[in-house]
Amino acid sequence: MTADQGPVFSVQDIPFSTFGSWLALSPVTALHTVSEDVHLVSHQTGMHPVLRLVPRRNSAAVQATVTARPGLLSWHHDDGQLDATFEAADTLRLRGRGLGLRLSAAAARLTPFSGTYFLHDPIAGAYVFTSYETGRRYRITPLLGAATQHDGGQALGAGERGVTFGEDGLPWEVAVEEYRSSRTRYVPGVGFDEAARLDRQRYDTFVDDVAPWRSSDTPAAGLAAYVMWSATVGPAGFLRRPSVLMSKHWMDKVWSWDHCFNALALGEGRPALAWDQYQVPFDHQDEAGALPDSVAHSEVLYNFVKPPIHGWALRMLRGTLGEPLGRAELETAYRQLERWTDFWTGFRTAPGSALPHYQHGNDSGWDNSTSFDRERVIESADLTAFLVLQLRELAATATELGRHRDAARHAAAADQLLGDLLEHLWKDDHFVSRSVEDGRTWGSRSLLNLMPIVLGAELPAAVSKHLAQRIRVHLTDFGLATEDPASPLYQADGYWRGPIWAPSTLLVEDGLRRAGHVDLADEVSRRFRGLCESHGFAENFDAVTGEGLRDRAYTWTASVYLVLAAAHARRC
Repeated sequence: MTADQGPVFSVQDIPFSTFGSWLALSPVTALHTVSEDVHLVSHQTGMHPVLRLVPRRNSAAVQATVTARPGLLSWHHDDGQLDATFEAADTLRLRGRGLGLRLSAAAARLTPFSGTYFLHDPIAGAYVFTSYETGRRYRITPLLGAATQHDGGQALGAGERGVTFGEDGLPWEVAVEEYRSSRTRYVPGVGFDEAARLDRQRYDTFVDDVAPWRSSDTPAAGLAAYVMWSATVGPAGFLRRPSVLMSKHWMDKVWSWDHCFNALALGEGRPALAWDQYQVPFDHQDEAGALPDSVAHSEVLYNFVKPPIHGWALRMLRGTLGEPLGRAELETAYRQLERWTDFWTGFRTAPGSALPHYQHGNDSGWDNSTSFDRERVIESADLTAFLVLQLRELAATATELGRHRDAARHAAAADQLLGDLLEHLWKDDHFVSRSVEDGRTWGSRSLLNLMPIVLGAELPAAVSKHLAQRIRVHLTDFGLATEDPASPLYQADGYWRGPIWAPSTLLVEDGLRRAGHVDLADEVSRRFRGLCESHGFAENFDAVTGEGLRDRAYTWTASVYLVLAAAHARRC
């Protein structure tokens, strides 16, 4: 990384995109699928590779080295170079000197319900691909030079469909637009270099806003900011506001706890965008008060929920917001949190029980944690702890709004729930899970059972001490393993059965710090920050080797790095 270039990254790990766009350039075309070629990928209606981009010279494909940094992606070859930049969220500019580029439909076959149709548009003087998968059109308008080859126009069934520019060795340039049914003939607003400069300037402004504290002690801050900036899409479909997707790889949704961490990273520098992130799932809160499991461009899923960390998150967010919430926003947050809390106490607390329960590991966010091996419908200590914090936040907000009777009611409910947690789920020196069906209890070596540390100073000193000791057992050279590495159930790539995850890291780090275990909190922060600086911003990480696993450009990982790095910078 250099000061003039900004962060340089591999498009195999991080898609090349821009703030607000549903498009990206990436060789990742599906779940765990990496192509040899960069593709234009759209995330409208899901992740869909639309066009394959292949460098060419002398009527043959050539291998070129791809480099990317904010504002510019390039293919380098001994014979020449290709460049790409975003002029706008829906418009990509491409150019070449000495090298040609083939743009062809990624779908090999057109059927009445799938694939990509191709034609030459005589009105716009452009080439148009129409995609069944995205329901959008992709228009390629020549700006300099002409197509040296195009084939498959109006073809049906199987066959190659595409257009090639620059195989004659002459300079060329095109614009690629994503749109619905039609639009006026494309006219460039600026030249290519100016488009690249402006896109880079937008990124520079963003990183200055969200990480003004960055220094040589936080070397991954620029790339973390790019991961978030480039994964932000404009309002479309079910996403009613600017939204930071979890990734512009295949995890292209907003899950109803992931969004909290992105909001926290944006709070100080982009408060309006942070508030949008907090609100995304609340836009779809249902009549029972439940939040959806996830929201995407073309679907809202309610088959599971996610843990109620939203009171915890709101408290933290309000502590970092560059602009305080107004009364109207506080009223909104209060109503939302109250309904979300009532869902757990009314619809997820069994008759005769004092404690709420999960119906499946997916409800907890820890989908396959070993805590759920015996049963899935369980009373879990982390859930009750989150609700205690949520009730505390409701009490504080009610007080601020002058609703003192409500404040007293929420505070009393928090006290009662905390007492019930310790009475029913604290056994000797550890927390257990309890069956909703028959009341049996069991322990596990999952970090999930240690998550009540989020209660911080509310925990009795002896309980806090035992939790801290057990948390230390999970701490590898790279961070907090989600399963004790010495457990026979530990799996290196076992999702929540071993790998290090960002959300559990931040929740534990914050709880330890508020519980007075500052040295251990500092160590958790240091190791996770070091992990991101050496291994990037993957969905999760091998706890022993640090290797990034699954989706390699996950925004909540980048966000947690930024939150921890900002706090570290303030302490220093």
